[in-house]
Amino acid sequence: MNAFLISIGNELLIGDTINTNVAWFGNFLARYDIETVKSITIGDSADEIIEGLTEGASKSELVIITGGLGPTHDDITKKTMADFFGVGMIEHAETASFVRAVFEKRGIPLSKSNLEQAMVPENCDVLFNKKGTAPGMWFDVDGVVYISLPGVPAEMKYLMESEALPKLKNRFGLSGSIYRHYIHTSGIGESTLSDLVIGDISEYLNNGTEVAYLPHSHGVTLRITKKAETREMARQLMEPLLDIIREKAAAYVFSEEYRDTIEVALARILTDKKLTIATAESCTGGLIGDKLTNIPGSSSYYQGGIVAYSNDIKQKFLDVPSETLESYGAVSAQTAMVMAKSVAQKFGTNIGLATTGIAGPGGGTPDKPVGTVWFGYWDENHHFALHVRLFKDRMMNKERTALIGMDIVRRVVQKVETMPYNIKPVYPE
Repeated sequence: MNAFLISIGNELLIGDTINTNVAWFGNFLARYDIETVKSITIGDSADEIIEGLTEGASKSELVIITGGLGPTHDDITKKTMADFFGVGMIEHAETASFVRAVFEKRGIPLSKSNLEQAMVPENCDVLFNKKGTAPGMWFDVDGVVYISLPGVPAEMKYLMESEALPKLKNRFGLSGSIYRHYIHTSGIGESTLSDLVIGDISEYLNNGTEVAYLPHSHGVTLRITKKAETREMARQLMEPLLDIIREKAAAYVFSEEYRDTIEVALARILTDKKLTIATAESCTGGLIGDKLTNIPGSSSYYQGGIVAYSNDIKQKFLDVPSETLESYGAVSAQTAMVMAKSVAQKFGTNIGLATTGIAGPGGGTPDKPVGTVWFGYWDENHHFALHVRLFKDRMMNKERTALIGMDIVRRVVQKVETMPYNIKPVYPE
């Protein structure tokens, strides 16, 4: 079946709010074999809403609307939908009681506009919202189901998963015959992975099998899709292709969990192997530590870090000799290696990781242009530096450096022989 998505809100059109709901819906609906045929974003205009509902009903048996359900004057979705269906508005008693209780509990005066959130078109089934005060609405009219949800992501997701999905399963008999599997790789570009590493897999791409290469900031995610009579049958039929990809791209694969990032995968690897790490960061300004500590339970593997931005701090807290800084500079293999070993020893960790570079947009030289980065790595069996040359954009350099640094650690710990982008480590004395 098909779905038509309508996002409502002037704030979306002018960029004040990023529309993450569409991406979420695309993935969520695909799990149940619902194809999103079109997505539109419109302003807080009754005419545009009616136009969108009309188009949606002509192209799909499922129209999902998000936004415009709040208490302010620009939230016109409910009234417009009532006009679209030619019905009046009624109060939903359960929502009204819930709204009163919420405001009483918080000690906030209840205004007329707040209570009006309990008013809904008389032909809808109310999707009760336990995460907020704006109810969702379900309409089943002339063979088309319309679902209207709040634009707030947390409320929208709750209502879609807890209230709307069971009704969709009952209404359309959703079962699922498509299986999607994700393989995340790092330290390689799309064309290199496709042409030189994985190669020709055309013999597997038949009978409903598809492979998509989805590049991201430090690698590529492969989405493999298979359709069969059931999702489980599709999963089984996909295995030979997955085995080929795993074998050929083994050095680059960091996870096969759907939403994994490199830091999540590294956290799991370090935890499983009972290893600890400390970081010495210059050009990344603590970004690696931030990413590693965004994960629950990070204290089991991340002991701490030093942001040593100036040369004085590198000397004082990481014991980088002044002679090293004078002879080779702060952005050098020698400095990076000292930083990595020193931070591991000071924090008593199994691994030390260091970054030092020229993030830009200024500060570069002919020998060390903007984007020059040195990594230092240390553990009891390995001590080396690795050099990359990145971009002229400061934020891109910080982000890519952090991702490459974590990938270096992953590869060493997992005994992968190659480094990201096949860069060769150096071992200066």
